[in-house]
Amino acid sequence: MNYSIQASQRTPALVIYLIDISASMNMLMDGKRRMDVVYEALSLAIRQMVFRSTKGNRLTPRYRIAILAYSDDVYDLLNGIKGIDEIAAVGSLPDLTPKRFSDSAKAFLQAERILQAEIPHMQDCPAPLVCHMTDGVSTGDDPEPIAKRIMNMSVPDGNVLVENIFISDKLLDAPILEPRRWKGITAETVLQDEHAKKLRNMSSVLPGSYREMLFEADYQLGEGAMMMLPGTCSELVSIGFQMSAATPVR
Repeated sequence: MNYSIQASQRTPALVIYLIDISASMNMLMDGKRRMDVVYEALSLAIRQMVFRSTKGNRLTPRYRIAILAYSDDVYDLLNGIKGIDEIAAVGSLPDLTPKRFSDSAKAFLQAERILQAEIPHMQDCPAPLVCHMTDGVSTGDDPEPIAKRIMNMSVPDGNVLVENIFISDKLLDAPILEPRRWKGITAETVLQDEHAKKLRNMSSVLPGSYREMLFEADYQLGEGAMMMLPGTCSELVSIGFQMSAATPVR
């Protein structure tokens, strides 16, 4: 379980994004709507995947992406899984428009169904990753049992990774002043918020290979850091989406 298989054209990495588009995503962060901060961070992560998939002037589809936005229902923004080359050809992501509620269990269920269909064909590929972004408590069934089932799914490279980006300023007892020097949330970190504790239970430990890729981007997450980011500012939200794209590549 060492998460060492590199994303390549023959063995592409699968990343499934679950994006909360509840009404609270209209609230401001760093002078912008939370939704716009998330859209920019996701767009940047996609651009990084394009960069990592480009050799000379040739784009090799090293990543496959699904984007599920959820409110009361789940909206498949790309109509299934798309190769990074197909997304690059379109040029921009579909708009994210905030709706009302946030039923994250429905989104995790749809991610589970995608993985059940995909994993049999991914035995030589990097372990898939589900990146969930939310800014509040789920309104619906408990997503944790579904997330745990997903984390128990595996390929030879390792178990499916689940990451959570939680936009909240009530998470930690002290603000993160230097995101690039921050060591991350561990199993021992004191969290101020019950929903944050739940999301930590639904988060994988950051693999060493991902940590090295982030280290190259000048982020210093420590050993034992969880794949959970407190989105207290735009940069931390951006680190979260970059984490999702940090699959090792040749």
